[in-house]
Amino acid sequence: MTKKFAIAKNKYTGISVQKTRLVADMVRMQNALDVLDALKFVNRSGSKSVYKTISSAVANAKVAGLSVNSLVVSKIMVDEAPTLKRARIASRHGVREILKRSSHITVVLEEINGTQN
Repeated sequence: MTKKFAIAKNKYTGISVQKTRLVADMVRMQNALDVLDALKFVNRSGSKSVYKTISSAVANAKVAGLSVNSLVVSKIMVDEAPTLKRARIASRHGVREILKRSSHITVVLEEINGTQN
């Protein structure tokens, strides 16, 4: 039996990997529609990016002809993206480096039927 799934990627988000993984760990292996409702009320900086990626995956699943009510977030990966390096003037004529970290978010939604074990 073949598994049916939908994928969505969100690249170069302006939020660090550590902050985004806190939200990603909350939604793993849950129903996609329930996750979208719950993420509206999560007070974390990465929740907006994760919400957008999951809603894009749900839209991709609709186009592929999958049942939206039976979708589960089977995989969600947050990988490190390139870091932007900036400089700021510090005390005693020095320069302090500022690291602006970003991340890549990948979501895989899988269709789960009620008859499977």
